[in-house]
Amino acid sequence: MSNPLSKCGTRSQRIYSTGHGKLVFGNRCLVMGILNVTPDSFSDGGRHLAEDAAIRRAVDMVREGADVIDIGGESTRPGSLPVSAGEQIDRVVPVISGARTAGVTVPISIDTQSAEVAAEALNAGADIVNDVSGMRLWTGSVQTDSGADYIDHVEMMRLLADRGVPYIVVHMTGTPATMQLNPAYNDVVQAVGRFFAERAERLSAAGVKTNGRMIVDPGIGFGKTLEHNISLVQSCAGYSTDWPVLLGTSRKRFIGEILATASADGEPPDAEHRIMGTAATVAYAALAGVDMVRVHDVRAMRDVVEVCLRLL
Repeated sequence: MSNPLSKCGTRSQRIYSTGHGKLVFGNRCLVMGILNVTPDSFSDGGRHLAEDAAIRRAVDMVREGADVIDIGGESTRPGSLPVSAGEQIDRVVPVISGARTAGVTVPISIDTQSAEVAAEALNAGADIVNDVSGMRLWTGSVQTDSGADYIDHVEMMRLLADRGVPYIVVHMTGTPATMQLNPAYNDVVQAVGRFFAERAERLSAAGVKTNGRMIVDPGIGFGKTLEHNISLVQSCAGYSTDWPVLLGTSRKRFIGEILATASADGEPPDAEHRIMGTAATVAYAALAGVDMVRVHDVRAMRDVVEVCLRLL
């Protein structure tokens, strides 16, 4: 009997080249490990702020089975404020170069909205740009899925065109500081799909290659309610018709909200106690055909993915 969740058998393989090997999409769900070089990220802020601690964690994540390491120097948790490009560079560049010196050979992604930070990270040994703004600058004050309050991030687009590296387009309304102020959509799955199509069109017009470069992330928790997040987890594998899909649910608030309904006191567990809820979303994603998951708990989630692969 075929698995009703499985879409992997009907998808063609995609191969994205990076400066440190190839990303092969379409066989199994890849695992991206999160490395926050920040004092204030929602789950592990401060744990890897010191350069040596961050480099050790990068090495450990490779041993645990990470296919990609995503390094960021600016928290994008709800309510967070921007960090200057200079400070981000001071945080992430020594870690990227140090990880390479320490023997990390898997692709590294730089998690930033800044073209200046992205450029310095690529120079230091990063391979992929992960931009939660979707290569846009927000100019408005209303939390909607309309494009009217945004302009293209020209500098980021120019960098991507010049460097020719893979990049991740994340869907977000507003900014991290404002994104959870009453997010609203007529149909969140359709809205996010339209956003990816619009971004691909704008990037192509700016000379940025999309085929073999663009990866999409529906932005779980980035301007979404609990129900929006659930709908996107259930449906986001459908975006893989056009682009590889990255899903980031790890330890996020919506998992705590779901688990609170089953707890004796109705209180959501803190971020580090959402690992089993995260595992459920990773299993669902791997079985549904999502191409890559972004996670804190690399070894546990790689185990989940490997078991799911045998069940397909």
